[in-house]
Amino acid sequence: MMAEEFDLVILGSGSTAFAAALRAAERGKTAAMTEVRTLGGTCVNRGCLPSKNLIEAAKILYDSKNPRYPGLSPASMSFDFRALIQQKDAVIEDYRGKKYQSIISNSKSIRIVEGAARFSGPNEVTVNGQVLSAPRFLVATGSSPTVPDIQGLHETPYLTSDLLTNHEDIELTELPASLIIIGGGYIALELGQMFSRFGTSVTILERGEQILSAYEPEIAQSVAAVFREEGIAIHTKATVSRVHGDERQVVVTLQVDGRQKELKAAKLLVATGRTPNTEHLGLEFPGVDLDERGFVKVNEELRTSAGHVYAAGDVIGSYTGSQMATPVGAQDGGIAAENALNGKGGRQVNHAVIPRAIFTDPQVGVVGLSDAEANARGYACDCRLIPMSLVPRAGAVREARGVLKMVADRNTKKVLGVSMHGMNAAEVIHEAAMGLRFGASIDDFAHMLHVYPTMSEALKIAALSYTKDVSKMSCCAE
Repeated sequence: MMAEEFDLVILGSGSTAFAAALRAAERGKTAAMTEVRTLGGTCVNRGCLPSKNLIEAAKILYDSKNPRYPGLSPASMSFDFRALIQQKDAVIEDYRGKKYQSIISNSKSIRIVEGAARFSGPNEVTVNGQVLSAPRFLVATGSSPTVPDIQGLHETPYLTSDLLTNHEDIELTELPASLIIIGGGYIALELGQMFSRFGTSVTILERGEQILSAYEPEIAQSVAAVFREEGIAIHTKATVSRVHGDERQVVVTLQVDGRQKELKAAKLLVATGRTPNTEHLGLEFPGVDLDERGFVKVNEELRTSAGHVYAAGDVIGSYTGSQMATPVGAQDGGIAAENALNGKGGRQVNHAVIPRAIFTDPQVGVVGLSDAEANARGYACDCRLIPMSLVPRAGAVREARGVLKMVADRNTKKVLGVSMHGMNAAEVIHEAAMGLRFGASIDDFAHMLHVYPTMSEALKIAALSYTKDVSKMSCCAE
């Protein structure tokens, strides 16, 4: 079959791939994207967008039943879970149409080819019998939910984070009465609290000593306290040895504190991380090296071991200090396309400052190094932890749950990292990120004027706590 030629062939059609295709089009080049599932990839179809949509709906329901103010009586708000799923689907379809499909429809330079792509030679991929050739390639196939090796799991019905997908058979349309979640990372927490607030009885099983194992322990403890207060059961140091069941009930056998337990629920959700989508791509044909976990190895220019093949997004994992996040992939997709199309590379990625958030309620916002990470890198750390109760805005609106931790270099006073669990943390963390980007010190944060009262003042108060007893300060005082 005659190959169709492009300047750049991109495996995938998510945020990373689209950024690369748009950059190619801006340079007057042609690009083809391949997609085995739904145009737009994970974020828009089954990740960020649908989860945040339903998380906010669950918050409205929860707040109506649990008003924070004396004088406000709880309201019994009815809801239709299937209707919520339908409106979620409508939001996804609208967003996908405006931000993804319309770009393809209005572009003469960008093509989308549906089907599973596989390298069939060093300079070509085959998709459903169609051959696409190019001098340069970008692997941007993203990641999928990890399926752990647990006895009985493959014979037992279970859910993954793909349950929020759009019009696919695995989409969950009925609210389960009870749910066991294996895993204690951000996906488990976001979905766990969401389902709990909709009325599902939720149990979270984490094999480590704390949920959010890669985060500051004070943040993990604060989140766990909120969850338990809301009636969500959390078992840490829990090792799942076996699961079994059917569509009506699942049974999980686990060891906790040296004792064996059996837990039962209507549904089982597996949320134990993400695995790169690099299997069955035929990467051996161009000579692309993978690590033992399946992630693509890249250099600072996002070039793989095959000089004409680049990779970006979730498929590179933590290489170059990257993180599995939509904005990181989108930024790097453009850089990879630039380097691929000029044939020489040259532009390097910079992953030194990546703000990230967990959309629990209250939210978690993190940027930079944790206390442990900073010490591991040889810094003489100076840390401060403040409760949200010291932030005037939190007290004024009666939402003082959470803490903020600031990590600084004792010698230079340069702020190295900030972790916050509190109202609007996903917004506040951007100020911290900008500070880290420009090398801000403790004094810079302490003397920055803030609108009063706002949650961003938490950063100022944390910085002031290095030199003062902030529990004895008046409002707006330094």
